[in-house]
Amino acid sequence: MADSESRKVIELGYGGNERLVMNMGPQHPSAHGVFRAILTLEGETVVAVDAVIGYLHRCHEKLGEMLTYVQYPTIASKTDYVAAMTAELAYVTAVEKVASFEVPKRAQYLRVIVAELQRIASHCLWLGTWCLDMGGALGGGATVFLYCIRERELILDLFESLTGARLLYGFHQVGGTRYDIPPGWAQTCRETIALIEQRLDEYEAMLEDNAFFLVRTQGVGVISATLAQEVGVSGPLARGSGIDFDLRRAEPYSSYQDFDFKVPVETAGDCYARYRVRMVEFRESIKIVRQALDGLPEGPISSRPGVKSVGQVRVPKGEGYARVEGARGEIGFYIVADGGPKPYRMKVRGASFSNLAILPHIIPGCKVADVVAIMGSVDPVFGEVDR
Repeated sequence: MADSESRKVIELGYGGNERLVMNMGPQHPSAHGVFRAILTLEGETVVAVDAVIGYLHRCHEKLGEMLTYVQYPTIASKTDYVAAMTAELAYVTAVEKVASFEVPKRAQYLRVIVAELQRIASHCLWLGTWCLDMGGALGGGATVFLYCIRERELILDLFESLTGARLLYGFHQVGGTRYDIPPGWAQTCRETIALIEQRLDEYEAMLEDNAFFLVRTQGVGVISATLAQEVGVSGPLARGSGIDFDLRRAEPYSSYQDFDFKVPVETAGDCYARYRVRMVEFRESIKIVRQALDGLPEGPISSRPGVKSVGQVRVPKGEGYARVEGARGEIGFYIVADGGPKPYRMKVRGASFSNLAILPHIIPGCKVADVVAIMGSVDPVFGEVDR
């Protein structure tokens, strides 16, 4: 069977049933990048899946050991490029933990604002592409996609006016943030999230009253709480399986303890439960942004002056791990410092990488069409997988 990974092979299955071994990806539009699933089928039923990654190797961990603490935050953006603000935040938080750097209160609030706006933008892309993946059977998959991209663009407009960029930002730096909000930005932000909040009701009306959407998502791709813990999934996948855990509440960072928000939890563990968790997270992120804007303190945005050299920031010897709650779950950076201007060693814990490990446990027994719905409900980003 050495050739079966690159071409379709028919073999005799148990009970005399014909089995078909086929590829889904890495070119498949529903693979969310370059994920390859080798499916073994009996008819339309998946009886086995071999998940293959590694087509987008980015060398992020080695880059982290070759670039200085000043240079790397803009590279961290390229891990989870759908939620670049959060990836940057995880890196600088790890450096600050090892170095015991203080971060001004205003910078902490600014970090919270952009992190929650990034969560909203990321969830917009997830919902739109997921509905598009499931296609015309929803009676409006492409419509939801266009609506979600429309709302995501509003968030990217805010990021562009703040940093000059729309995808990869370089907003965070060790000791604080690189930019402060410009005049009028806060008011525009309030108007934007108010508009998105109203349109969330439209999304839910379109989907939750749609019989096709319910059939495609309810009871599909069930992850039990025990399995979620054993595999190590996090974020909406874990909370959709009844695990009441969110790093923003359990281990507050960047002053998250100052804000009132709810951690949504569902117990069904299926695609629909993961959808419901994210829909509540939309609204909770909006709530946090409003609180942060209302309470935004005056003061500096960085605890250190600007640098004249990329090697100017040095971290004393030590090691530490810092993690944040990204749109897909726990993002962590483990850093070993040797006293120089760049880490001696760096290791990244990507949420997408760990979450993908659940697929071989939940896909067997499902139909081929369910693979698309399950994959979209996991919401992987492959820059973070093949890091």
